[in-house]
Amino acid sequence: MAKALLGYVSGSDPRVLAEMRRLQQRVQDLETQLVRVQAQNDALAAAARDDSMLKSIDVSNAEPALT
Repeated sequence: MAKALLGYVSGSDPRVLAEMRRLQQRVQDLETQLVRVQAQNDALAAAARDDSMLKSIDVSNAEPALT
């Protein structure tokens, strides 16, 4: 059955082949974007951990926020 499905998917219909190529390219583009966004997120998280301004806030003496 797998051979039948594979034969159907990789048939000679140019529209199906073009759609498969387009979808494969889209998946590759999304994977590349995911890697880039994860790297940006990691950099932002590291910057937030190392932010000296955040470390200088004294939570015990903080005033309540106005609502």
